[in-house]
Formats: sequence, C-alpha cells, structure tokens
Amino acid sequence: MFLYLALVEFLLLVASVFSAAYTRNYFMGDVEGWPELSDLERITGPLLPNAAVYALLMLLAITAMGLYSGGYLRLGKRGVIARIVVAHLSGILLFTFLVYAFPGLFLGRGLLFLAVMYSMAFIILSRKAFGNFVESRALERRVLVYGAGARAKLIEDMESQLNRHGTRLCGCVRVNKEPVEVSSTHVIDNFEPLPDLVDRFDIDEIVVAADDRRNSLLVDELLECRLNGVTVSDLANFIERESGKLRLDIMSPSTLIFSEGFAQGMFRDVVERVFDVAGSLLLLAVASPVMLLTAVAIKIEDGLRAPVIYRQTRIGKDGKPFSVLKFRSMREDAEKLGAQWARDDDDRVTRVGSVIRKLRIDELPQTINVLRGDMSFVGPRPERPEFVRELARKLPYYSERHRVKPGITGWAQLNYPYGASDRDALEKLQYDMYYAKHHTLILDLFILIQTVEVVLFGKGAR
Repeated sequence: MFLYLALVEFLLLVASVFSAAYTRNYFMGDVEGWPELSDLERITGPLLPNAAVYALLMLLAITAMGLYSGGYLRLGKRGVIARIVVAHLSGILLFTFLVYAFPGLFLGRGLLFLAVMYSMAFIILSRKAFGNFVESRALERRVLVYGAGARAKLIEDMESQLNRHGTRLCGCVRVNKEPVEVSSTHVIDNFEPLPDLVDRFDIDEIVVAADDRRNSLLVDELLECRLNGVTVSDLANFIERESGKLRLDIMSPSTLIFSEGFAQGMFRDVVERVFDVAGSLLLLAVASPVMLLTAVAIKIEDGLRAPVIYRQTRIGKDGKPFSVLKFRSMREDAEKLGAQWARDDDDRVTRVGSVIRKLRIDELPQTINVLRGDMSFVGPRPERPEFVRELARKLPYYSERHRVKPGITGWAQLNYPYGASDRDALEKLQYDMYYAKHHTLILDLFILIQTVEVVLFGKGAR
C-alpha cells in the first residue's frame, strides 16, 4: 500500500516542477536557463531529468521522516505536516549540494521556490486523500484466523497494527472446542465448511493458528480454499510479515530450517564492505567539524585531562570481541560498580553527554569501527560480553544475532525504543533475527534513511 503511495507522490513531485515552470513562464516570461515553454513537448525536454532528480531526493527525504511506515498514521495532522515541511527543507539542501556537483541540474531559485510550494501542497493533499482512502477500507486485506485460542490471541493483540497496514481481522474460527482466548466478538464457531466462511466474509487470507494442529486441521477444506486463490499462511510467517519481527516463542528450529532467508555469500559481503568503506570515509569527511566541536565541548566540561573517546569491549560477528569507540557521554567513574544497563534520567550522563546522545553524535566515532571492519553501518546493536553471556542463557537463539556484523543503527533500533530489561532484550532480539534473516543492501538503505527520523525526533535515544 505504501509502495503505491510512494509511486503516486513521486509523480506528484515531478509534476510540481512542471507546474512551477508553467507558473513562472505564465507570469514572468521564460524560465531562466530554458527557451520558450509554450507547450508540453518543449518543457518536458529540458526539465524532465531535473524534475526526476528533484522528485527522487524529496522522496528520500519524505521516507527519512517515516512517512512511508504505518506509524505515520498515528502522528495526527500537525505531526504529518511538520514532517512534510522538514522533509522539503532537507530535500532543498540535498538538491543544492547535488547542483554544485552537477550544474546541469540547476533549476534557478525562483523556479525551485515555486516547485517546493507546489510539492508541499501536493503531498499534503495526497496524504489527506490517502487517509480518507484508508478509512474507506477500499483496499483492505480480509483475514480469517483458523483457531480461537492462545495462538489466535497473538493476532488479535496485533489488530490495531494490522488496521494501519490495511488488514482487517474478520474473525477467529473455533477449532474442536478449544479454550477460547480471543474476544467473543471475533469468535466464529466451526459450524460450516471453511470455503463457505471464506465466501460469506469475502476472505483474502486464512491464518492457521490452532493451538493443537495434530487432529484439528481440515486439510481438504484448506486445500480447496488455497486452490480457489485464498492465501493460507502459518501463524509464525504471518506475524513475521505483518510485524517485521520473528516471534521466537512460537517458532521451532524446523521453522527456521525450512524457511527462506539468512542468505550469505561472497558477493553480498563484498558489496556491503565497499558500501561501508565508501560511506565511512564520506561520513568522516562531512562530520569531522561536528566531531571536533564535540571533543572541545567534552574537554571544556570535564577538563583538559579528561578522555574524549570511550572504549568498551563488545561482541561482534561470529562472537568475536572488539573495542567499540564512542564519544564519552558519562562520568569517568560511571562503572565503578561494574557493567550496568543505561536507564531513564541516568545521573551518570554529563550535560554534554545528554545532548550528544539525543542527537546520536556520541556514536560518530563508531565510523572508525566500520572502516576497520569491526562493524557495519546497519546491523544488530553490539552488546557487552557480560550481557551477552547472561542473555544467551535466558533467551532462545540469542547467539544467532551474531551471524551478521553489528551496526551503528539497525532494524531493532528503528522499531523498538531503548530497553534495559530481559523483556526489552527479547523484543529487540526478535527484530534482530528478522534483520539477520532478510538483510539486503536495499533493507540497509531503507534503515539508514529511516534513521534520520530517529536523529531528528529523538526516538529511542538514551
């Protein structure tokens, strides 16, 4: 659904440049840099590449604001408009930098200003129409759950999230008088064949979530539904797809063995390494003034002899330890009592530390870890050996998160706030396992873009 929205808004962003050109030409004569723009053919020729680049950069900025994820629907009108404005300001900066490198993309200040005004108006109207479209349930995916017990309750608990993704829970079929855990409004007693229920409720997908599948599966009826074009899904795969995490409490080793994903290969490793080296060199060049100012600020607050960089042993790929680098954001004696989880309003954090943590500046030295090959830009958060040993004893599959390199940012950091408990560790592990299963360069780029929202709006920072 959001893919279609992105495509429509890309076309609207292209159209905003053309609309700006026609407006300027109509009121002020020729657009600077181009001949007469009296018809469509003459305007699309010189402007189309520039408009496409403008639209692409604005689309990246809008993505970075989290406006192509289900969570944006909870922001409210003001929150959405604020992010649209910030996205356009960011897009203008990106476009300006690109013009210096490629002067042929120049649009002119007047034309660019009009294009931004048009594109903000178009995107705001697009979001209004999209909100109305979602509320109308015109493209909703209708789901029937086969089961009404504890496993079906996991899906019912996700109902609000499913609704944001355009999925509607139509009911839960009670199987063999199993104990009912879902609300009574969702219970459907199994008094008619599944194909008839599918027709009656206009079902698109059946999720098999019976608590006891050994003698309760209606294989013939499920097969008939599948052959009639209805998707039949396993509970674990359905939750993985809809939530972006692997529910480890309902998974078995066989689920991981027979599922797709967890791809490894030399080509993938080489591409990731080239991306990491190029990105870390670029980031170090761009961020060096900020890093220098941060070092000066730490010295001013704590004294000239105070260390700027904090080194700490973390566990990397394949369980190998390495020394992670960060700007020191806590007092020098912060761990005199031993390793501790960070916590809300941590009194060990310095004044400079509280600022650089919110802006994620404290993690910039980790770029050197990326350059060394200890880390990647994207991956699970590297943890301390003390915590790894403890969590590996308590949580299933915890060691499997070390199948990929740890990262400065990651899928779990985007989807779950910073946590300092075993429950939080389990939740983040489920997102880390999803990343380890599905990690690709495209997913990495998406995570990096979304991380901009985390930095700007302080999500998950501690």
